[in-house]
Amino acid sequence: MIVAGEASGDLHGAGLVRAMREMRSDLHFSGMGGIELERAGVALLYDAARIAVVGAFEVLSHLGDILAARRMLIERMRSHRPALLILIDYPDFNLLLARQARKIGVPVMYYISPQIWAWRKRRVHAIARLTDRVAVILPFEQAFYARYGYAVDFVGHPLLDSVCPRKSKAQFRQELDIDPDRRLIGLLPGSRRKEITALLPDFLAAATLLAKRQPNLTFLVPQAPTVDRELLDAQGLGEAQQRLDIRVIAEDRYSMMAACDAAVAASGTALLELAILGVPTVATYRVTPLTYALGHLLIRGLRFFSLVNLIAERKIIPELLQDAVTPERIALELLPLLAPSPQRQAMVESFADVRRRLGGPGASRRAARVALNVLEKQ
Repeated sequence: MIVAGEASGDLHGAGLVRAMREMRSDLHFSGMGGIELERAGVALLYDAARIAVVGAFEVLSHLGDILAARRMLIERMRSHRPALLILIDYPDFNLLLARQARKIGVPVMYYISPQIWAWRKRRVHAIARLTDRVAVILPFEQAFYARYGYAVDFVGHPLLDSVCPRKSKAQFRQELDIDPDRRLIGLLPGSRRKEITALLPDFLAAATLLAKRQPNLTFLVPQAPTVDRELLDAQGLGEAQQRLDIRVIAEDRYSMMAACDAAVAASGTALLELAILGVPTVATYRVTPLTYALGHLLIRGLRFFSLVNLIAERKIIPELLQDAVTPERIALELLPLLAPSPQRQAMVESFADVRRRLGGPGASRRAARVALNVLEKQ
């Protein structure tokens, strides 16, 4: 049984399932996830989209679905005892399943550890107690667990296998009829409504400032499948397109990212994807003042908020936090990244170190070997 509660876990879980089946064709999977796990051949008992919510109020409004999913998965474990339970991130939900699995003697592997190094660090003891093996994807996570006396397996980051542009930069430009002499800047405000409303207006205002300084700029805005064009226009995108060259890209996000000369992005997976692709980037993070105040109390000891800088253990990309996210600051940080400069060169060279630290391609196969090792010991 495999359980993923969010889109990224669904994607990386599918890679793990395929790798395990390549090694053991007799394996059968069921569990909770989304379209990617289903495409990988997992019999879905519950659609994770029904419980993939963020924030306390959203969780309360979906509490019925969350409890129903947990009840169904526990009943399935009891009636059809799996040889292994694989849990992917999503800690508040998954640790409850791990406790039930322990009670009925089902071995547990945790793949993609929750970010306990950032907040609620004491959960490390529960994870260690309730699992047989933990496979982590960030290099500093292994040292974090070791500080508490626990050994985990660092398998590398699965993004190194999936971040693959389908088109060259020249092909991308040609298909969109963009002149070779124009600079491309990515504006990536995230895929969640709260991120987009918090960041896109300032990204567009920064684009206006940059275009006044350099007239040969084209801006690229990705549109995730879950994002309506109306939401983007409500933040000023349609109006901005009347005076700036802004292209909205709904498909092939990695080709779009790779074609960028520079980018500004919301904190999250996109920052790591851009680093893997070698695109100089400015990181931004803004939430409501109350959320920030609560988070500031819970998250202590972190020098950076972006995974790129956390992995490098030093500042590689500029970070703009809360009130520092202004059009003027975004434009100021992006300008030196648009042409050959010491700052741009140092950033690009440092990305190679980040990719090296991520462990190289093959994360899914390494995680699969960990899972099969647990199976073989039963």
